[in-house]
Amino acid sequence: MDGAAGVPAELQGGRAQADRVLTAQDWLHKWETGAAAFHKEHGHPLLKKYLDMLLSGRSGLRIFFPLCGKAVDMKRLADLGHSIVGVDISEQALKEFFADQGLPYCEEPVPGIAGAKKLQSTSGNICLYCCSIYDLSSAIVGKFDGVWDRGALVAVNPCDRPRYASLMISLMEKNSSYLLVTVLYDPNKHEGPPFYVPESEVKSLFGNHCEIKLLEKVSDFSERHRRWGLDYFLEVLYILKLVA
Repeated sequence: MDGAAGVPAELQGGRAQADRVLTAQDWLHKWETGAAAFHKEHGHPLLKKYLDMLLSGRSGLRIFFPLCGKAVDMKRLADLGHSIVGVDISEQALKEFFADQGLPYCEEPVPGIAGAKKLQSTSGNICLYCCSIYDLSSAIVGKFDGVWDRGALVAVNPCDRPRYASLMISLMEKNSSYLLVTVLYDPNKHEGPPFYVPESEVKSLFGNHCEIKLLEKVSDFSERHRRWGLDYFLEVLYILKLVA
């Protein structure tokens, strides 16, 4: 249904979310209180289904997991022979990842980022940074052949999306594949996060630098979303390719 001035109600809701801001402390509190319901215990089915599109038959890739939490898919891709780099502000989440996966790791400060830590598996193929993602740059972490973005773009404050997109583009190798998961729901009924991100927003953020293809829309509706007052909740998967 259209709202004021013929603007679809969902877009009006998306605009309402534009002013929503979560602090680093808010996210740390979610992990500390066990409110990280966005974590998928058994990996993400869309990554399993479209893994070949991310890898494109290549081996030994560097793959980036922005706002990684304790995503089990990092271990899975590392076991396939890829080098994994992740970042999250929650040290608890990163340490839980290594504990859950039974992986020994070492910890060291990150030169140039005050207070940041790097947690690296002793095998060397999983390196997780504990800091703000905006503290990272290609000078610190290099560039990546692949990106798995599930729960990252939809989690950053809407006002920070252009900054986030610019950073992600700067971290992509020219032949990289970027799998991006966004979510669709009625943003008039839930304030986020995760935030409502329509296709027009994806194109606005990445379209000047990337070819964008929508791969699949799938319902991820659950009782949790019903408690939020929602009638539907869709995950939307895109693949982004950097235009040379």
